[in-house]
Formats: sequence, structure tokens, C-alpha cells
Amino acid sequence: MRFCLVIAVALLFFSCKEKEVEVAVPEAQQFVGNAIGTTYSIKLFADEEIQVKAEVDSIIDMFNNSMSTWVKGSLINRINAGEDSVLVGKPFKEVFEQAQVVYRKTEGYFDPTVGNLVNAYGFGADGKQERIPSQKQIDSLKQLVGFHKMQLVPSQVKDSFYIKSSQKGMYLEFNAIAKGTLVDYMARLLDQKGVENYLVEVGGEVVTKGMNLERNGKWSVGIDDPNQKPMQRQYITVVELSDKAMAGSGNYRKFKIDPESGQELVHTVNPLTGMAQPSEVLGVNVIAKNCTLADGFATAFMAMPLEKSKELLQNLSEIEVLIMYTDRSGLLRFETTPGFQGYVKQAG
Repeated sequence: MRFCLVIAVALLFFSCKEKEVEVAVPEAQQFVGNAIGTTYSIKLFADEEIQVKAEVDSIIDMFNNSMSTWVKGSLINRINAGEDSVLVGKPFKEVFEQAQVVYRKTEGYFDPTVGNLVNAYGFGADGKQERIPSQKQIDSLKQLVGFHKMQLVPSQVKDSFYIKSSQKGMYLEFNAIAKGTLVDYMARLLDQKGVENYLVEVGGEVVTKGMNLERNGKWSVGIDDPNQKPMQRQYITVVELSDKAMAGSGNYRKFKIDPESGQELVHTVNPLTGMAQPSEVLGVNVIAKNCTLADGFATAFMAMPLEKSKELLQNLSEIEVLIMYTDRSGLLRFETTPGFQGYVKQAG
């Protein structure tokens, strides 16, 4: 899901004795580019010119060559091809361990080993099938799903690890969480450079720090209206963030129609049932302390039934969530955690 930054320009004036003194606001610095099949943008404020383009590109290359199933010869593709001597580094380890957290806390509704099923429906890097897989195919591929069957094993090389699985033929993919980690890595780069006010966005996932000094307020981020048409860009609400991350997931843009049955196939596959069928949930947005967790949880809540989401959210105090769904009459409804409303931008 993509977001729009809502930017208002403001000048700050402070009183000094009896004179009005204009306080200089650093000019915004902006960087844009391509990343992992989508785009990125960075907006920051600093007293001096910050150079980040080359280092950001280096981070993107590292993620592509390590965790992208869309890059031939990447480490994750070599693991999926059955190589048992592939060494992975700390970024891969971080994504793996954060994915384990989301896997456990969502009771398996977020599962990075669902890749074989995703490919069977034609949504993955290896997906070639255009029609719905048979129930027999689904039942067979479900046997290769289960993140608990994989483990991270330290190697004798410092800060390097092996990925071991208890079952051959499993397909690991981090496409539903690695983008969030990429945003986190870009944000850490800015932290290392001493930048105190910024917004980093990759394909709609965002991390914010400090304030948007142009408007002397928090960073405003719009949330897509799930009922908009494909070429439209309408927003259901705007949230204001500072020192928080937000990620979203939605099926209303990513789907295909089975040519034989005419049935709509959504890109989110339920790891427990193996099905990629539409549900009442149209879109999810998650606010968290980092974008990795926000990204993973957003995917999980898209895969699970609404009532299950409500049940799990009672014990997930570290995140705030907006779930957009349709009721039995087809009307758009909203389910939020108690704290989410505090982030919604108030009118006026």
C-alpha cells in the first residue's frame, strides 16, 4: 500500500525581548530512487548538506543480493535451490529473527515459508501458474509450510550463519517483511549521520524521526482508501507520526482473475489453509517501533479472519492497528486498537 506525504509549509517566529525574530528553518533535503522493485524517498532536515545516495544504494544492493527472491543468484535463492553451505550475514539474521517473533505472536498467520504456495498462485518470483491450483496441489504444498521447521545456525565464520530446515523442498521468502527492514536500515544510516528530523519511505512503508520542520509538526502520512479505483489516489485518513514506523498491506490493488472460473485471487495466501481467497479485510495499517515489525504484522492481519485479528490484538500492546473491512451489506467499516486514534490527524 502506498502513502502520500501531506506537507504544509510553515515559518516559525519567536519573540526576543520586544522584537520578532525569524528563526531559520533548515531547507529540506530530498533523495529518491528505485529499490527492491519499487521506489524510495527520503526527506530530512539538517544544518549541513547530508550525502546519503551512495550509501543508500549500497544498502539496497546488499538487500537485493541477500534476501530478494527476484534476484538471480541471491543468497535466499541459493538456499531455496537446496544449497546447504550458504552463509548469511547479520541483516539476514535480523530479518529471520524478527520474522520468528511475528510468526509466534500471530500463531503462524505470518509465515515466510509460504513461498511455494505463493508461487503456485502466480504471485511469487517463481510463479508461472495462471489458474487456481487444485486442492491436491494445495494440500501437498502445505506440507512444506512451517517456519518452525527452519533454524538459524551459527557458523565458524564471525557474524555468519547457516539456514537449516528439517524438510527438503521448503521455499523461504522475506518479501512481506524485508522491505520494512530495508526502511529501518536507511533510517539507521541517517541516525549515524546525526540527522534528527527525517522521513524514510520505501514502497509505502515509512519510518519517521523528529519533526517536519517545514510545518513545525509531526510527519503526516496518508492512508489509501481501499474502495478507490486502480488509477485513483484517494485517502481514507491521515496519521501524524514522530519516532514511529508504519506499514500497510492491502489486496485491493494486487489480485488476478482465474481465467477458468472467473474467481478473484488475492496476493495474500493464508499459510494455514493454503488459500488465496478474498476476505472481508481490505487493508491493514500497523504503527510500531520499527518498520520490520510493522511490515510483518500488516501481512499477518491481512491473512487472518477479522475475528482472529481482534482476539490477537488484545495481547499485542506494542503495536497500533487499523483494519479496514466490509460488513455483510458491503459497507466499509473500521476496526482499530485503542491507541490508533491518537495518531489520526484532527481536522482544523
